[in-house]
Amino acid sequence: MTHATEPMEGAPLIAPSTVDHPLYDPVVEACRTVYDPEIPVNIFELGLIYTVDISVEGDVRIIMTLTAPGCPVAGEMPGWVVAAVEAVPGVKSVDVEMTWDPPWGMEMMSDEARLELGFM
Repeated sequence: MTHATEPMEGAPLIAPSTVDHPLYDPVVEACRTVYDPEIPVNIFELGLIYTVDISVEGDVRIIMTLTAPGCPVAGEMPGWVVAAVEAVPGVKSVDVEMTWDPPWGMEMMSDEARLELGFM
């Protein structure tokens, strides 16, 4: 019988990104071209992109969330992200995974997003 393992204390809720990969910055820039239609800030600055994992071969796996599970574009936004990131030279494939854990909160927004939305 197997038991689900509890997260270790101190383990990150969000998997780390492959920030040292040469494609990381171009992939992030591609994510910045995708906007939630109801909020005038890109999804990266909103904090909706949790993880950008890039393999040596150029396969990109993105773990993201939405501002709310009932978001009207929940079925479409992952496709928008795939289309934006696939266009980056050197990217071999793109897989976007949606998660609700941890749930998105306003504290996940960048300072730029807070400023744009008038929270600073």
